[in-house]
Amino acid sequence: MATAVAADTAIDRSRIVPMSILLDLFLTFARIGLFTFGGGYAMISLIDRSCVEKKRWISHDEMMDITVIAESTPGPIAINCATYVGYKQKGLVGAVAATVGIILPSFCIIFIISSFLDGFLEIAWIAHAFMGIKIAVGILILDAAVKMISKMPKKPLPLAIMGGAFCAMMLVNIFAVRVSSITLMLIAGILSLSIFLAKRNAGDGGRS
Repeated sequence: MATAVAADTAIDRSRIVPMSILLDLFLTFARIGLFTFGGGYAMISLIDRSCVEKKRWISHDEMMDITVIAESTPGPIAINCATYVGYKQKGLVGAVAATVGIILPSFCIIFIISSFLDGFLEIAWIAHAFMGIKIAVGILILDAAVKMISKMPKKPLPLAIMGGAFCAMMLVNIFAVRVSSITLMLIAGILSLSIFLAKRNAGDGGRS
């Protein structure tokens, strides 16, 4: 009898734990989606703080890899990050829970605004509030950039690519030249891959 009760308790716990993780994934990303203005780049800092530092669902290196992959694949960067974190924790169900969590608050807010408030941004106090929010968004993006740079490998190639991309974007902004960030990412990827292949071929040639 005691064995049966213990078995039932173990089964109940096995059911409760996954549900608690799914709820935690949903609520964590819903909170990020609800209180973050400025899009995916502004969310990176909060995702890093919640998923890496507090929850420890992923490591700092994984966060950097996710950011690069999410930026290089279709879809908003924050949603791609949430999907990956959820999938790593609880597979497909976890991915759905995290993705719905980060999408739902923004969807509800925009739906309410578009349905009931005409000329929302034309309201004076709202327009002034968003001017202040823009500053906070810039700080969040800067915070995410500083964290990523501090954890980036201090090797010549990554530093050279980072410096080249920074200078290129500064020149683009100063001279108003239209260059897509995707072009810069492709150039950086091709350059890194070419150097990797060249080093591997050189190593193979040395061993032969």
